[in-house]
Amino acid sequence: MKNDFPRIHVPPEIKRKMIEIAREFRKEPTKGEKILWNALRGKKLDGIKFRRQQPVGYFVVDFYNSTFRLVVEVDGPIHNFQKKADKARQDILEELGLTVFRINTEIPEMNLPQALNMIRAKIQEIRQNQGIPSPLVGEG
Repeated sequence: MKNDFPRIHVPPEIKRKMIEIAREFRKEPTKGEKILWNALRGKKLDGIKFRRQQPVGYFVVDFYNSTFRLVVEVDGPIHNFQKKADKARQDILEELGLTVFRINTEIPEMNLPQALNMIRAKIQEIRQNQGIPSPLVGEG
């Protein structure tokens, strides 16, 4: 099944710059990002692959899963002061057919199992909306 989502054409020189920025972001994750990445990396969450600090168009998202077109953003205190910018960015990502899931950094920092369950619930919601069968049901 092929979905025809809009795409952002990023010139090669900008694409290279976005990759460079993403690499820099990977070197200095926030505490919440680091904790969450340790729980997501290597398909640790139900066999689902996530990438961290993934360039998407002109943006770098905290975590991305291509199967479910899911962006997970870990929002720290700075996001309280940039709500308009975050909303505009999220609107653009959603126009590209992505689902943006925002989680406050305190959740993975204080209760990682809760954070993982919230991500699982979002994935389950996407599965249901897109008719994607759960790998946990039926085959075994």
